[in-house]
Amino acid sequence: MRASVAISILLMLPVFSCGQKKNHEMNTLKDNHQYTNELIHESSPYLLQHAHNPVDWYPWGEEALEKAKQENKMLIISIGYAACHWCHVMEHESFEDTAVARIMNENFIAIKVDREERPDVDQVYMNAVNLISGRGGWPLNAFALPDGKPFYAGTYFPKDQWIKVLEYFIEMQRTNPENLAEEAGKIAQGIRSMDNIPLNEESLTFTMDMAESMVRGLKSGMDLKKGGINRAPKFPMPSVWEYLLHYNYLSGDEKALEAAIITLDNMAYGGIYDHVGGGFARYSTDANWHVPHFEKMLYDNGQLVSLYSNAWKLTENPNYKDVVYETLNFIEREMTSREGGFFSSLDADSEGEEGKFYVWTQEEIGKILGKDADLFIEYYNITAEGNWEDGKNILFRNGEDEGVAEKFGYTLPDLQNKISSGKSQLLKAREKKIRPGLDDKILTSWNALMLKGYVDAYRAFNDEKFLDAALKNAEFLMKRAISKNGEIKRNNKGVKSTIHGFLDDYAFTISAFIALYQATFDERWLSSAKKLSSYTLEHFYDYKSGMFFYTHNDHSNLIARNMEISDNVIPGSNSEMARNLFLLGHYYYDDDYLSKSEQMLANVQEDMRKNIFYFSNWGILELNFINKPFEVVIIGEESGSLRGELDDQYLPDVILSGGTREGDLELHRNKMVEGQTTIFVCRDKVCKLPVTSVSGAIEQIQQ
Repeated sequence: MRASVAISILLMLPVFSCGQKKNHEMNTLKDNHQYTNELIHESSPYLLQHAHNPVDWYPWGEEALEKAKQENKMLIISIGYAACHWCHVMEHESFEDTAVARIMNENFIAIKVDREERPDVDQVYMNAVNLISGRGGWPLNAFALPDGKPFYAGTYFPKDQWIKVLEYFIEMQRTNPENLAEEAGKIAQGIRSMDNIPLNEESLTFTMDMAESMVRGLKSGMDLKKGGINRAPKFPMPSVWEYLLHYNYLSGDEKALEAAIITLDNMAYGGIYDHVGGGFARYSTDANWHVPHFEKMLYDNGQLVSLYSNAWKLTENPNYKDVVYETLNFIEREMTSREGGFFSSLDADSEGEEGKFYVWTQEEIGKILGKDADLFIEYYNITAEGNWEDGKNILFRNGEDEGVAEKFGYTLPDLQNKISSGKSQLLKAREKKIRPGLDDKILTSWNALMLKGYVDAYRAFNDEKFLDAALKNAEFLMKRAISKNGEIKRNNKGVKSTIHGFLDDYAFTISAFIALYQATFDERWLSSAKKLSSYTLEHFYDYKSGMFFYTHNDHSNLIARNMEISDNVIPGSNSEMARNLFLLGHYYYDDDYLSKSEQMLANVQEDMRKNIFYFSNWGILELNFINKPFEVVIIGEESGSLRGELDDQYLPDVILSGGTREGDLELHRNKMVEGQTTIFVCRDKVCKLPVTSVSGAIEQIQQ
């Protein structure tokens, strides 16, 4: 559907996607201000940045909605996040302007939303803007009736156009409120019909031929020179490349592996990767991964640590190991709280300038590195004119280390030592710059993604410090985010946790705890995952469709209760829950979990066939159903060391369990051999003859 003619005249206004933000003071509480609104009581740094606007902002909640009903005022629901450039441009142009604020305050109830805290609210109004205009982005500005039903939504508006939009709807409410109500009814109906998947009652068989067809379609849309999808901007999309790695493992399709490796190599070489400090930016603005949008998000880096760790197992490419170690050094240095929680993001801007913290002039490089500057300049494509803008350089590599080493007369190890030394010197110099703003709220789902990244890094490199960080974060989540009955809170700031968890908070926490069990054989984590899954089924599951709603049944008071189905920069919460049920079904011999997982996969088959790029996490689950996993059990005193040896291999179709004793899992019963550590390779509850060496187990897996 599209908006009515009366409202569609507004669609000609320009649309801007969010990028980076201006450098605003995070701590709004320490100075005297002329204006203070209700956001002053919030913990979100993004909301606090607006707490001293002249606009009478309210946080999302009953107080604002009730006030709108009592005063019969329209709602303005403005949604953004801390690293969104156009959000803060609009704040400066319009929301800090007293004349604009007067119009808003007199005629509307204004609500400001941090989309990272309230993705449920964002989902509803993003669906509205997509229905109206076919496009979306942030800031997202929705106009709604007092009951929350939107009648119009857009993204960024320059000040003069924002005033025109405000005046347009003020006049419409005065002269023709029925039109607004009618439009709101249509849009609400459209929102309710979006994202929800019906039950597929057809009998389906998943085959490698079907997977091959989807991979063929995926490869046809790829940039096989630089990696990623053949377009700009380019986002990392880690689950897509995880899917291709897994598919290659099962099929032997070298082109699938090549497509993934080309992408990983070029991301690691490109400017999207912070070569000085480690970690990845959110996306590349160009097709070559050279020019990043400089904001750094926790969720990207958690997933990319997992991806590069798994790819290292398959390739043993030393560059992938460097990426993992440097990225986790960045997370430890800049994104970790004292208690082990992980912060949300770093801004793109500092001192009001995009990327200023990360870019360099050739002159700066020369002063810092002295006689070694020429090597560094060559290696990272630095020029006197600048390879970006205003004489500034973004560091990126061409991956031609042998040629650079030969040109400067170094061996490859000597070259790497020189480059490593130069990076350390630049990092030390960079620490003297004014830093980008830190969004220090702690989100459960994003923490779980980073927790799993640490686990996957530990399983790849057997470095105890990675496991220590993972365990510390898991204990933090158990203490701060998860209640005794299994309910999860989404956010944490200081000691404050105010928002009920959404499906992604449950799905990724369950996934991280399953991974932590496989790394430690501590059944506490597996039983916690099972308990959280039971709670999720009770409060999120829709028996009519066999899918999960995004919101808790006791905390779903929006105009629509939708589902998150497709995979994007983060896998969809339904696909992650389906994978969790699959794994737990195997661990606990729970056929109900397995049948629910299979039904969920069947429900999305039609959409998967159309575009696996946005269903790649579902695709990994399909590969699990096509090629039934091996259940590998290691029991005995040496179970930990043998697990580590097995983890040296890339084995995506292995479900690992074990311990120094049999434990409580059905699969472990009667498998303890006194005085011996034994490995059992099982499939469909049937085990092969036990072996005592990892090489013997791998031979059984590969038969």
